[in-house]
Amino acid sequence: MTSDVLILGGGIVGAACARAFLKQGLKVTIIERELIGGGATAAGMGHIVVMDDSEAQFALTKRSRDLWDQLVPELPSSVEFERRGTLWVAADQQEFNAVSPKLSYYNSRHVSAQLLSAQTLYDAEPHLREGFAGGFLVPDDSVIYAPCAAAWLAQGANIIQADVKTIDDGKVTLAIGEQHKAANLIIASGHYVTQLFSTIPVKPRKGHLAITDRYPGQVRHQLIELGYLKSAHGDSTESVAFNVQPRKTGQLLIGSSRQFGADHSAVEPHMISKMLARAAQYLPNILNMSIIRTWTGFRAATTDKLPLVGRYRNADRTWLATGHEGLGITTAMATAELLTHLIAKTKAPIDPTPYLPERFPQCRT
Repeated sequence: MTSDVLILGGGIVGAACARAFLKQGLKVTIIERELIGGGATAAGMGHIVVMDDSEAQFALTKRSRDLWDQLVPELPSSVEFERRGTLWVAADQQEFNAVSPKLSYYNSRHVSAQLLSAQTLYDAEPHLREGFAGGFLVPDDSVIYAPCAAAWLAQGANIIQADVKTIDDGKVTLAIGEQHKAANLIIASGHYVTQLFSTIPVKPRKGHLAITDRYPGQVRHQLIELGYLKSAHGDSTESVAFNVQPRKTGQLLIGSSRQFGADHSAVEPHMISKMLARAAQYLPNILNMSIIRTWTGFRAATTDKLPLVGRYRNADRTWLATGHEGLGITTAMATAELLTHLIAKTKAPIDPTPYLPERFPQCRT
């Protein structure tokens, strides 16, 4: 069976790639072992956020948020798009003092952002614990229900639910014996990519999430601690950080945790306890709320915290779109756009160089 584009992985990144190539009039097939949007995409928070951990991260997240915004008039109600904004909470004066350079960085790059005094912070989020120094608001960030977004993005693609046995350049053999070929093969399988190519520098990073019963009005914005990058994106094997998202249902989605070296998907009570205790330091009312479900997922992490987007080694027809860690939902649209330009050898709106797999020696030859 032959397609123009064959995509391994039906998460949000693979689905966004499918839409991008379908828009070019190409025949697209997605091979996914589970449901479309049912893996790491379903396990995540659905946050579309501009991040500034590096210049390359900022460029990719900003471009992708812009592309999501262009889609808003088309998005079905099931995607639950809401422009909640991201409110970064400064726990103390030291964190608050660090906001001014961050504010200048965002505004100079045409991303609306606002400095919040302690008073305006509590006007915006009255249920926060008393004593915080202020905050940093990015009002145009948004949230979506990512599994439905992935299913919508993938519409029009031929979808095959199956396991992959072997991969050659532009050719895939399924466990059931079928062979599929394409002019271009895109590997968008998250951390499972290492089961296909053992040398690719991606590691699974386990995360826990919890969701409450319905408590409308408790939280208005996506809330994150300003120390999030230090707390959650450091190199320790276990970490938690305050990250709470209000859902359209009135529920609160509570994160986040990160673990390296955890190879099982079981919910670990000690991580849930640490995560909820951290959340309660910012939102004490969480201690009085009913948690109705907890679950885990695995992020595909790289050492430099940037995804792998581009040609794999010297293959003619095999491309990578993985390693997005916790930003796959945000960066899916820009990742897909970059691949369309790389394959067509045309100029992309942002420089693709920082994300090319060839920056790692094991992806060059």
